[in-house]
Amino acid sequence: MSRDIKELEKYFKLQFNDFSLLERAMTHSSYANENNTKSNERLEFIGDAVLDLAVGKYLFDHLDENEGILTKKRAQEVCEQSLYKFAKSINLGQYLLLGKGEEMSGGRDKSALLADAFEALLGAIYIDKGYLETYKVLNKVVFPMIKNSLTEEDNDFKSKLQELVQSDKRTLEYRIISEKGPAHNKEFTARVYMDGNIIMGQGKGKSKKEAEQNAAYATLKKLAKNK
Repeated sequence: MSRDIKELEKYFKLQFNDFSLLERAMTHSSYANENNTKSNERLEFIGDAVLDLAVGKYLFDHLDENEGILTKKRAQEVCEQSLYKFAKSINLGQYLLLGKGEEMSGGRDKSALLADAFEALLGAIYIDKGYLETYKVLNKVVFPMIKNSLTEEDNDFKSKLQELVQSDKRTLEYRIISEKGPAHNKEFTARVYMDGNIIMGQGKGKSKKEAEQNAAYATLKKLAKNK
């Protein structure tokens, strides 16, 4: 059973001119089909565009990077998993109107369904109140999470290296080539190989994982110099 959608309106201090838009934003296609009404799919389309623009502007203002990095970062911040987190943070699933089957199968917690509903919510606010009022949701839910992710240090060099080479369909392999020291104070040396036999980089660490990350970092530095 869904909660009163008016609670959502009050939470963001919004007052819809056309309340039916908010109702539609919370209406999943399963409910719409059973009750001969409109679903949130068209509003989701608008919300997606609004979110892309808003997040793009936020990153432009807060991240001094080139277009490629900004584009990649925006894609991370508006992907399904990020939208799911935004929706969960405001318990959006509790306000959804779902069909009987979707209700029984746990639809209120499905990531794709919640991601779509969050975009539909933004779409409804934008159509009814305009871009500036949409910021009431963005400032309360989206931008604080993005701000946290900007200040977190990203040390997953293996993932970065994998992303860099996968577009060229190259393969990477990490091998521990040496292990020194007593059990309580080991030092591992890892090496990165591309396509099976091309040595790309080498790194050391107190664990195999740390050595592999450092090898990936050395490889990234080498590739950056060769550009």
